[in-house]
Amino acid sequence: MGGVSNAVSQSPLSPLPSSDRPDVAARLRDALLGASFTADGLLELLGAPAYAALARSETVPALRATRGDTPLELLVRLFLLQQPVPHARVADVLPVEACLESGWLTRVGGDGVAATVDVRPYGGPGGEDWFIVSDLGCAVGGAGGIGRRDEGVVLGVGGASTTLAGITVRTPVAAALDLGTGSGIQALHAAQHATRVTATDLNPRALHITALTLALSGAPAADLREGSLFEPVRDDEKYDLIVSNPPFVISPGARLTYRDGGMGGDDLCRTLVQEAGERLNEGGFAQFLANWQHVEGEDWQERLRSWMPRGCDAWVVQREVQDVNQYAELWLRDAGDHREDVAEYQARYDAWLDEFEARKVKAVGFGWITLRRTGAAVPSVTAEEWPHPVEQPLGDTIRAHFDRLDYLRDHDDAALLEAHFRLGAEVVQEQVGLPGAEDPEHVVLRQNRGMRRATRVDTVGAGFAGVCDGTMSAGRILDAIAQLIGEDPVLLRDRTPTQIRLLVEQGFLEPVR
Repeated sequence: MGGVSNAVSQSPLSPLPSSDRPDVAARLRDALLGASFTADGLLELLGAPAYAALARSETVPALRATRGDTPLELLVRLFLLQQPVPHARVADVLPVEACLESGWLTRVGGDGVAATVDVRPYGGPGGEDWFIVSDLGCAVGGAGGIGRRDEGVVLGVGGASTTLAGITVRTPVAAALDLGTGSGIQALHAAQHATRVTATDLNPRALHITALTLALSGAPAADLREGSLFEPVRDDEKYDLIVSNPPFVISPGARLTYRDGGMGGDDLCRTLVQEAGERLNEGGFAQFLANWQHVEGEDWQERLRSWMPRGCDAWVVQREVQDVNQYAELWLRDAGDHREDVAEYQARYDAWLDEFEARKVKAVGFGWITLRRTGAAVPSVTAEEWPHPVEQPLGDTIRAHFDRLDYLRDHDDAALLEAHFRLGAEVVQEQVGLPGAEDPEHVVLRQNRGMRRATRVDTVGAGFAGVCDGTMSAGRILDAIAQLIGEDPVLLRDRTPTQIRLLVEQGFLEPVR
């Protein structure tokens, strides 16, 4: 999450490395790579259990695994575990004097040096060796992280960050915008397929750290702008891709810039979505993580539909719902309040519940929102609940969803029956019924890729999907099925297109164009 809220106070955090020394960042990068300080190198050194513990901000297993004196063990202790190391030893591994001069390292004790920031290896989607910079002790971002209370703190990689990176549509674009960039993870991804990347954040410290992340990862510099939401973006600027992992936490007040929106309830997420539409070029995508309120007497899907900007297709996927008690506990623990004074913790908890009660909020949903700018007369808005496992990355799956919307809009039932289809990748059929029964009670088609959907079909739908290999039109397949089951082919052609549309919309069938 990055800051896009209303106010930020002076941060007591430590000074950051200089962001205008790309030469030092390049030398530091070469040294890190030379010592195998990479995602693969860490996994090999630490082993899977300790590596996974490190991703949960648990450092003891990694400390136990780095008791030796190899260059890689030294770098893990220095940049991930915040342990001072001897100056003479680190001089054999890093350009230590340049790092001290530019602020990546600082002197401690008699002859030791320590890191001023967390530097975490991060594997890019194409096998790139990247590095995410964050504040000390904050390499893991989001709920369950280190629990720093400094308002201006900048977190590193968390589950939300990687989720957004995985669902983002990755096609070559001219201009991309990362709102609330935080430590620059989304900007780093966007730099691989966008000619120009703009990254904004309310917190100037986050912009500084984003510059460090990009430089240390060997990525092009971004256009960095300070401000909330779309404030730093000119009215005439349009983008082909907008992404945001905003401070979506619904909380009383704006206590922590990296996570608390500073607006009432879910207004920040609503505002972000509503203002995004006019900032998109035709065909452009805007993709966000968001929280939304489940209000008494109100359908959550209708609430989300009311957010959608005109001129945009939209796909909302609710991945999780928590009751207000669970939600408050999650984010109080994120801030480390449970480790402090009991009375203060209870007072904060009570304040959260007061806020929810005043707004008649019974639960909070979490999920993804994708917009695509469209010239369609009637845009499509889909809001669904899908808490089941999915296969990341989903960017191609999401792009294909909107492509299929265009296809279905352009084909009436008659055109659909003339079209050719093939079964989607790794779709299997399951027959459900009592053991020994002659016929199944129902048939289920299940995807083993992407969203991993499952849908129930009748015997005609199952037979139709099973025959689709792109060689015969839908109408000819239905005529053959009608002959087999002794049904009037005209009636079958009349009633089946609705089922075909659903199978195409959900990706079980793919048009052969």
